[in-house]
Amino acid sequence: MVTYSEAGVDISLEEKTVKALTGELSETLEYRNIIQNKGHFAALVDFGSQAIAMSTDGVGSKILIANLMNKFDTVGIDCIAMVVNDILCVGAEPIAMVDYLAVEEPNPEIASEIGKGLKTGCKQAKIAMIGGETASLPKIIKDFDLAGTGIGTVDKDKIITGSEIKDGDIIIGIESSGVHSNGLSLARKALLDIAKYDIKDNLPSDESITVGEALLEPTIIYVEPIMELLNSEIEVHGLGHITGGGFSNLKRLNKDMSYYITDLPETLPVFKEIQATGIESKEMYHVFNMGIGFCVILDKKYKDQTLEILNKYHNTHVIGEVKENSDNKVFITARGENIEL
Repeated sequence: MVTYSEAGVDISLEEKTVKALTGELSETLEYRNIIQNKGHFAALVDFGSQAIAMSTDGVGSKILIANLMNKFDTVGIDCIAMVVNDILCVGAEPIAMVDYLAVEEPNPEIASEIGKGLKTGCKQAKIAMIGGETASLPKIIKDFDLAGTGIGTVDKDKIITGSEIKDGDIIIGIESSGVHSNGLSLARKALLDIAKYDIKDNLPSDESITVGEALLEPTIIYVEPIMELLNSEIEVHGLGHITGGGFSNLKRLNKDMSYYITDLPETLPVFKEIQATGIESKEMYHVFNMGIGFCVILDKKYKDQTLEILNKYHNTHVIGEVKENSDNKVFITARGENIEL
């Protein structure tokens, strides 16, 4: 069995490391008026009648795929997406970002291509890139690393934390474009090391695209559909960005609930190819988004209105429901298997 840990990423150790770091920083919350939102997708700072939402993230090892493909004009989209999609999860509208590009050595041509992706991402998210930092770190960085920090705003009475999620709410999933920007270490190990595909080989289950193109497909930016939904009369109880950890991300929204995923769309070819190398289903659903990049949780009375709005932008489905359960787990029924996260 192939696991994420064997590919070099130990999620459990990462969680312990984050707790060790944040444990040292918790007392700094006393220095300013912070709206407590521990463990959520974005942090919130009290700012009068509004709150400022903040999030930071990077592209991760997807950069290695960009290097293998010698194609750098899309990773900027991933950088924007990973940040703004998290900001959306507290009901905030993303407004601006700063980027951080660390390089082994300066390369204006690659920087220009990265900039094109950042510009495209900003256009899709309708945000401004207001600054950033470029650092040359020859003994620390191999090739380059790209990350960003973003801010958004939300009226304090419209903050969405997941506390309003209730028994019987439905889970609506918006489809992803593929792997997005999480789990690439496992995806690379599966497809390139185990299956021995060349990065330029056609994906066997979808010969219209190469292995490299499938892995490099940019993360979807969900700002337009989610902002239209939030600006409607529909009452949204929870929003979840399905990133590293897969559907386990839903547990962050309300720890008094469990989440039952029962109606997922057809598995995307790239995930079929990855799993065919010997990865168990539970590991797949614990690492990858498995075709759903963003989730909306609300009362089932809003189902039709919500689907009408979201389907204008991306394929969207009712994929499950919420049940009151202090065990705070995710139960997935998919392709004849029952999986517990």
